[in-house]
Amino acid sequence: MTTALRIDLNSDLGESLGSWEIGNDTAMLDIVTSANVACGFHAGDSLTLQRTCAQAAERGVVVGAQVGYQDLAGFGRRFIDIGAEELTADVIYQIGALEAMCKVAGTRVEYVKPHGALYNAIVQHETQAAAVVAAVVAVDPSLPVMGLPGSAFLQIAAEAGLRTVSEAFADRAYTPEGHLVSRREPGSVLHDPGEVAARMVRLALEGRITAVDGTEIEVQADSICTHGDSPGAVDIARALRAALTAAGVEITAFTR
Repeated sequence: MTTALRIDLNSDLGESLGSWEIGNDTAMLDIVTSANVACGFHAGDSLTLQRTCAQAAERGVVVGAQVGYQDLAGFGRRFIDIGAEELTADVIYQIGALEAMCKVAGTRVEYVKPHGALYNAIVQHETQAAAVVAAVVAVDPSLPVMGLPGSAFLQIAAEAGLRTVSEAFADRAYTPEGHLVSRREPGSVLHDPGEVAARMVRLALEGRITAVDGTEIEVQADSICTHGDSPGAVDIARALRAALTAAGVEITAFTR
């Protein structure tokens, strides 16, 4: 596989809700190049979203709409058997809400990334994948979409003429099939900054990663996600960026 000398770093941000603070968005925005900002359905209140978009704009960080199921209580991590037409409308609504926040901040939504259970569902759930694609096409067919390599979502998006962006997850374990290990399973989330950094340097340079059972799998990635809500998230992100830079990988937003 061709060596990747440029890669984007993204993180899920804007997920605080009222008095509940999730992650350290300010610190993460000094590290990443793209921010997947919640849109109020799985997380994020209006003031949090406004402030996150403003801080991203100040730092030149690209903003993406992180759309999800309408599930604040479950943080968007529970599958919802929602009809295609309703899901399309929900995604349109979320992109539109975040675009308004971006406009006020002097920036704009530059891509769309599903969140949590929706992200995982549309790896194989073609009906819901097509519903999300339909929403993006309806809002702005020039918007790229981010997802898991080999997913039904990215395939349907490409067929619809959308630009697709493949991502890898720095702090998540992988199955031999290239899917993410369920958060219900032990060891699904990685916490050691050195281990995470080493895995992602190898991914960027060789396009390979070790799955949870020890097998070696190929993973294509235009962007690497480092979660903002995990314990030690900032330390992991800093170690990751430093290691990639030291390995000669340029950290830059995929939209630039």
